Amino acid sequence: MSVRTIPKNYRNLTGLANSQKAKGAFFESSLERDFLTTIEFDSGVESYDVQPVCISWVDANGKARDYTPDVLVNYLPARSGFRSSDIVLCEIKYRSDIQKNWTELKPKFKAAIRYAKEQGWHFKLFTEHEIRTTYMENARFLQPYLRESLDESHESLVLNAMLSMRECTVEQLLKSLFHDKWAQAEILPSVWWLVAAKRISLDLNLPITMSSRIWLER
Repeated sequence: MSVRTIPKNYRNLTGLANSQKAKGAFFESSLERDFLTTIEFDSGVESYDVQPVCISWVDANGKARDYTPDVLVNYLPARSGFRSSDIVLCEIKYRSDIQKNWTELKPKFKAAIRYAKEQGWHFKLFTEHEIRTTYMENARFLQPYLRESLDESHESLVLNAMLSMRECTVEQLLKSLFHDKWAQAEILPSVWWLVAAKRISLDLNLPITMSSRIWLER
């Protein structure tokens, strides 16, 4: 849980993300929201906490300071990208903010690196370059489908067709099921649900279109 209450912010976008992996998934900017979208969709992320710890440190003038990083991400084993830890303490910042406020931010980040190391974690800084990717856009598109229930008749129809075809485009799949465009439109949300649930594979690092190739893992 967050160590402090998220205040209203009239300069940045604030809100509460829909999450199955965190309690109180608050965000204070659209960039933080996009980061939460990515890790919520990432099957390698087991859970996360927003503003999880308050780190105390002393500045160059001997004054006590506090710093609260944005997110603590708990990755499944071997999915963090770090050999020694599957827990990553994350700070979310725009590159322009880092460049503008580097003198102020640098000692905070050093304190966070030190604190994370003491806990056996890693500290990582994320900017819009790492967050606002095609993967994030795809996650934003697919996630809402998982909030709806899957039609079981659609499920068996789609998966049986995929078992037969093994690999095809989304458009080819729909045409193999129905000639009628209204029927294709009706079953398409179930296709996206199965893609979102990772039961049908698709390259999430490429833009999703009706020409996207989909397949079943062997």
